[in-house]
Amino acid sequence: QVVLMESGGGSVQAGGSLRLSCAASEDFSSTNCMGWFRQAPGQEREGVAAIDPGDSMPYYSWSVKGRFTISRDNAKNTVYLLMNSLKPEDTAMYYCAALTGYCYGGLFSHFDYWGQGTQVTVSS
Repeated sequence: QVVLMESGGGSVQAGGSLRLSCAASEDFSSTNCMGWFRQAPGQEREGVAAIDPGDSMPYYSWSVKGRFTISRDNAKNTVYLLMNSLKPEDTAMYYCAALTGYCYGGLFSHFDYWGQGTQVTVSS
């Protein structure tokens, strides 16, 4: 059972930046698909970014492409989400997720493991 722990959320003004971290309980993130999702109150969960093992191109939702960057540090079993040019509409609970294998479905892959979430609030 892989345990995922997010950190790095907080409150920031529009235009600011935050970096979220997702630490895996074992050497999982370097060899499997990892993703970030978000859910705002009253809205459906949205896939934000996902990354395959190796050097393949990450997946991004249209709403964050060009502003957010997903990356991984294999030595630390950690995946990051760098969020720049934040907007009030980015306010949500952000979740880290993982699945065994590759992100064959991109952001629509079936993720098996989920973290507890970290809150991001962007004020105007």
